Amino acid sequence: MAPKVLVTRLLPPKTQARLLEQNFELIQWKENSSIPRDVLLEKIQGVDALFCLLTEKIDNELLDRAGPQLKVVATMSVGYDHINVDAVKSRNIKLGYTPDVLTDSTADLTVLLALGASRRIKECIQAAENGLWGKWGPTWLCGTQFTNKTLGVVGLGRIGEAVAKRLQAFGISRVIYSGRTKKSEQVEARLNAKYVPFDTLLTESDVIVVCCALTKETENLFDYKAFSKMKRTVVFVNSARGGIVLQDDLVRALEENLIGAVGLDVTTPEPLPPTHKLYSFPNCLILPHVGSATMETRENMANMTLENILAGLKEEKLPYSIY
Repeated sequence: MAPKVLVTRLLPPKTQARLLEQNFELIQWKENSSIPRDVLLEKIQGVDALFCLLTEKIDNELLDRAGPQLKVVATMSVGYDHINVDAVKSRNIKLGYTPDVLTDSTADLTVLLALGASRRIKECIQAAENGLWGKWGPTWLCGTQFTNKTLGVVGLGRIGEAVAKRLQAFGISRVIYSGRTKKSEQVEARLNAKYVPFDTLLTESDVIVVCCALTKETENLFDYKAFSKMKRTVVFVNSARGGIVLQDDLVRALEENLIGAVGLDVTTPEPLPPTHKLYSFPNCLILPHVGSATMETRENMANMTLENILAGLKEEKLPYSIY
């Protein structure tokens, strides 16, 4: 009997074609939206493997509904805070993800946000589209450049390092970072970077990029107290997870002009309602969580997830396992 596999979204073209070649009893949500919870709970019953995304909550309720035959859960994501890992592990279900795949795409987008926020790109686009583009003026829509500025990286992992390397090409002359641990001399030498306490990073950085994981330690790390310590001209960028920023405090900081410019690819909640206060600030640039949105990266992620599914169904070790 062919294994029953539930896939919660249409996949990028090459991986979708490969998926259809498999000897599966395939159940796939093909709408251009996340699968509703009630539909997921219905379709999960009796499946042998689940191919999911960040939009699906994998908890005891879902695992109970799936049944004991479930062999593998594979998420097409680097993060897995949508999964109750302990619950999955306790049932001896293999659990896979897609590590180390987002570095270039997310670093590129983080740089885009930093440059866009610093050069007031939101206001520039609006001026062009709304007929406000008049005669040239010496100070009209002037932003700031990165020449001889200090970059503060919160979380100097692969993405953080890639962001720092890219921004140095735009004139950043000093890189400081904070995080759980001090990096090796080799990493620091590559970037000429220095490990500093979090408060030092807040007070000395001209540009701050958030590249750390969302953990109990980093949840709401950026609150009003943190924003109050920053330079009034700082460019603050978050492309990691919305929960790292206490969003109401960010609104307050913007209202009080404590921050020069903000670039966000992540928010709480997602999607952020179009009526949210953050959209009203001309110096706050918001994107709809598209850090990994290149076809190259998404194909890679989908293919890695499918590889995890295939290995799990064969009861082999997953090539990209969470545990």
